[in-house]
Amino acid sequence: MSRLYGSGEYTYRIVENWAELPDGWRFGDVAAVGVDQDDQVYVFHRGEHPVIVFDRGGKFRRSWGDGIFKRPHGLHIGADGAVYLTDDGDHTVRKCTPEGKVLLTLGTPGLPAPFMSGTPFNRCTHTALSPRGDIYVTDGYGNGRVHKYSPDGKLLGSWGEPGSDPGQFNLPHNIACDEDGWVYVADRENHRIQVFDGEGRFETQWHDLHRPCGMYMPAGKCPLCYVGETGPYWGFNRGAPNLGPRVSILSNEGELLARITSTPAAGTGPGQFLSPHGLAVDSRGDLYVGEVGYTAWPSLFPGVPVPEQGLRCLQKFERVDA
Repeated sequence: MSRLYGSGEYTYRIVENWAELPDGWRFGDVAAVGVDQDDQVYVFHRGEHPVIVFDRGGKFRRSWGDGIFKRPHGLHIGADGAVYLTDDGDHTVRKCTPEGKVLLTLGTPGLPAPFMSGTPFNRCTHTALSPRGDIYVTDGYGNGRVHKYSPDGKLLGSWGEPGSDPGQFNLPHNIACDEDGWVYVADRENHRIQVFDGEGRFETQWHDLHRPCGMYMPAGKCPLCYVGETGPYWGFNRGAPNLGPRVSILSNEGELLARITSTPAAGTGPGQFLSPHGLAVDSRGDLYVGEVGYTAWPSLFPGVPVPEQGLRCLQKFERVDA
């Protein structure tokens, strides 16, 4: 019998070798994953053919994006099927058709805003849509900011600054929006998720997290929040138990419902994690986890070569009846 992960209603088993890549292809760091209304799975990774699309069974459908993206980071699929791709190396967000035609570009390709200036973008990280189609972007590594745009790309406003107080950020790394218009920001290096109204007014914050990195909220009222947490990298706590890497499943009020833990710590085995960075859930409740293992490896295992066979950067967890 295969091992089970999670608990209660959120119990899963691993689907080994789920993604059927064409011969000679391999994943780089899988920065983000998205699922459309037909349960097609979009994988945004740091390698050749940066956007790869599979059906729910893992069969390859198409790829696109070659020559466009410098450092894939975030992916969000709108209700109309448009794909929003956040490129922190190019300082842009591109809205694309499901076949890869660019419809809208936010930011100036290759031109970052001044560091911590508050103006968009300096290494932006992720994108989310409000119920009426406004676009929220976390501006992440080189800013402590969230920007709000109209559906046609007009900047409507921004909020946040570097810091650790409510409404401040220390690497806003991911963002989601629910049906009621609340905005959820994974404030990674402050070890929390902050919740705002649609205009950026602080509502509450969720702690009891460790470097929340990936985040996914399904459509609908009172959605769950799936959070990928990056484990410790520093010499003094590297390998410490109970800090991650892991995936936590929360209610929309921040209550912990279940966890998939990487036991005993970071690792390359099935069900273990190196650095869960992008999450998505399909209509059946199956969970897809993308990892930036190549980026994380030197911090997790300093001086140890990457295994010759490479690293697993994408896992599918199939939901099972508890």
